[in-house]
Amino acid sequence: MIRAHKESEDHLDTAPPPADDYISPAPRVGVQAFCETEETAAAVRAAGEDRRLSKTRLSVHMGGMVAAVKTYSTAPTPNVIMLEAHGSDDILAGLDQLATVCDPGTRVVLIGRPNDTAPYRELVRRGVNDYVVGPVTTLDVVRSICSLFSASDAVAVGRIIAVVGAKGGVGASTVAHNVAWAIARDLALDSVVIDLDLAFGTAGLDYNKDPVQGVANAVFAPDRPDTAFIERLLAKCTDHLSLLAAPATLDRVYDFGAEAFDTIFDTLRMTTPCIILDIPHQWSGWTRRALLGADDILIVAEPDLANMRNTKNMLQMLKTSRPNDRTPLYCLNQVGMPKRPEIRARAFAKTVDSQPIASIPFNPRMFGTATNNGQMIAEISAGHRIAGTFLQIAQRMTGHAETRPRRSFLSPIVEKLRVSGRSRAEPSEIRNV
Repeated sequence: MIRAHKESEDHLDTAPPPADDYISPAPRVGVQAFCETEETAAAVRAAGEDRRLSKTRLSVHMGGMVAAVKTYSTAPTPNVIMLEAHGSDDILAGLDQLATVCDPGTRVVLIGRPNDTAPYRELVRRGVNDYVVGPVTTLDVVRSICSLFSASDAVAVGRIIAVVGAKGGVGASTVAHNVAWAIARDLALDSVVIDLDLAFGTAGLDYNKDPVQGVANAVFAPDRPDTAFIERLLAKCTDHLSLLAAPATLDRVYDFGAEAFDTIFDTLRMTTPCIILDIPHQWSGWTRRALLGADDILIVAEPDLANMRNTKNMLQMLKTSRPNDRTPLYCLNQVGMPKRPEIRARAFAKTVDSQPIASIPFNPRMFGTATNNGQMIAEISAGHRIAGTFLQIAQRMTGHAETRPRRSFLSPIVEKLRVSGRSRAEPSEIRNV
């Protein structure tokens, strides 16, 4: 959606909108504003307190377009960038620079001035989704952000990632939970994990949470669950990660129709950037539908014959059923188990006609400690290469880059060697430096 706003100069910030001026709430997205004037920054901060932006994660920075380009040269862009160009003659040049560091799919709102010389057509060509003529009011900011995701446009902002095991007991849930943790912590994407193994799910144990309500309350609700209802069922794990837990009780059977979870997925998709489905290893109408309806699929397999056969069958079925979607991916887990004959990764890949995106080594001590403590691998040892593997899977599944540099355990040693080398340098060399 691309459009321009122009408000009258005498418009008051406290004036209520007309009765027919409905502004639908914005979903759970990240918004970063780069302002040049304190007046605009104050309006954006006030907009962040509006109920319609209550789900957004809004931050305000000064410095305008120059600061934005500098920031995103080393960090991924959020869902929405709001830029103020205060009488700048280089708006188009600044947008060209921003395009070189901006992630695909990011929406851009430009706040300009009545005397801007840049043609609106050129702004549109450079990816500006909304152009607001300043000075802006609080309501201008709210309307601009919310309109980018208005229900009338039927824009689903959430990416659904389905994780399933090629065989029971391969550790698919452990992989799903650790990848979700990496998405939320390292990529700073608001995420929700849905534990769909209602009878035996382990997400609550892995995240050390024991919520009273969860996914069962939503799927068995007599009425269609809405956003507010789903929000009440979520258990907060971190600032960016929430859990829709399984009851893990046997007081009832969990037989569902193929479309049982559609409403839950659709509701969360409209409010959450990333939804991770922890799908149990069973083949039914609803598990098949959940896999086919996901944006990205990760199959977790062990390097043995049954897993290889099942992975091959699942990949073939999914590719045939989703010819216009991204190719499903798979990873190998528990690789290198002592005294167990294994199929080598090269032979596994040749048989299934696809390379694994990762191979996770067998490490019973680390995984056992994490499971018993209700922690993730990154919490046990943030610098361990298994934690790095989960981050790489998260980046591959989401298409996002890492938000902060990760230091190797060798970094302190390398830095000491560099300092030692400089200290031994000849005086002439020091002067030359």
